[in-house]
Amino acid sequence: MTAVLETAILEFEDQAARQVGSTAGWYRACAVADLEPAWGEAALIAGRQVALFRTVNGEVFAVANEDPATGANVMARGITGSRGDRPTIASPLHKEVYDLETGHCLGSAELRLATFGTRIVGGYIEVEL
Repeated sequence: MTAVLETAILEFEDQAARQVGSTAGWYRACAVADLEPAWGEAALIAGRQVALFRTVNGEVFAVANEDPATGANVMARGITGSRGDRPTIASPLHKEVYDLETGHCLGSAELRLATFGTRIVGGYIEVEL
């Protein structure tokens, strides 16, 4: 029985990996009202963990939930802020600060956070993978 279960899990993981690699397009994530300003939320979109943020001025951003420095899925719990007019997210683990628009790490040039396009359609946030 264990072999069947393990095979089913491996087949599911393989299918999810194929879906993530081939799921280009826009996906509805949640209502804009579901996101509190200056607070992140994690979402599973087409098999990928995404961190969603709404800034205090109403902009919406989507980035990978995976911390580039550690590999932990924690970016939704990061601290939002800004550097000048650039919206930022600081990793909750080692406090690296990333530009929410570009994903560039402001302290370590070798680190980069994956970013995704966002749009608001009919009061809902859509994310482009």
